[in-house]
Amino acid sequence: MRSVIAVGVLSILVIVLILYIVILQLQLRSINRQLTKRLKEHTRQPIRLDLMNKELSALAINMNKCFKAEETLRLKAIREEKQFKEMIANISHDLRTPLTAIKGYQQLIANDILSREQSKRLEIARKHAEELERLIESFFEYSYLLNAETVPQIERINLTNLVAECLVESIEVLEEKNMSVEYEETQPIFVSADKEMTVRIIRNLLRNCMQHSKGNIKVQIFMKKNAVLSFQNHVSLDTSIDVKRLFDRFYTADKARSKSTGMGLSIVKLLAEQMGGCTDAVLQEGLLEIIVELPLYSIA
Repeated sequence: MRSVIAVGVLSILVIVLILYIVILQLQLRSINRQLTKRLKEHTRQPIRLDLMNKELSALAINMNKCFKAEETLRLKAIREEKQFKEMIANISHDLRTPLTAIKGYQQLIANDILSREQSKRLEIARKHAEELERLIESFFEYSYLLNAETVPQIERINLTNLVAECLVESIEVLEEKNMSVEYEETQPIFVSADKEMTVRIIRNLLRNCMQHSKGNIKVQIFMKKNAVLSFQNHVSLDTSIDVKRLFDRFYTADKARSKSTGMGLSIVKLLAEQMGGCTDAVLQEGLLEIIVELPLYSIA
């Protein structure tokens, strides 16, 4: 009799234990479903439990605390990014006024009779002012692109012809710098892109090459999954370049010389991504290659 009772009690305990395990599995499954929903639908709903369990309740409470802390940091980052964009726009605008005055005074000085040494110093000052103007223009362009949130006007563009046109308009500047461009026109490659944005990309890539190249420039266009635009130029072997950070804003490739390359290339990356493209950079044995991919035009 006692053995029968013992077996009965044991059976009940086993059944209770099985039910408890099933309930825990259901609760865990519910938590997993709620987490999946948060990820897929980007909801901010807290994790809820249907049945109470001390350990699971503690887990849910801590998870909700983590989610709340993450949301607080996300909103803070959005506010700071907005403030940063506004600061860039304000600074770039404020810098233009004193620069205009500097160039005006340089022009007045140039009208006077100067010695050879004075003319040489004035020319150096002019070059620095022009470089500062270029940086400010890039600064202003970048801040405008960040704040404008322009919707690209996607159309069918002959990328091969567009690159050739941009290279032709830069011949005079290239000659002044004693540079040449190796560009072999291939069969027309058409992309789905915004023409104005694409022109900006090409000009920024060319300007970057002219500024930092230690030789001539090579431009290529070819097709892979996307249309690929490649700009190659030689750089000093003693220049330290982190290609992973090359498209970061304000990145300085050579801190010893304060040589910044990031603003123009960050504009390239921003524009390419707005049109559904991407960017990359490769550095091998002193040859730097900047790559921009844009979506191929599809008739379908």
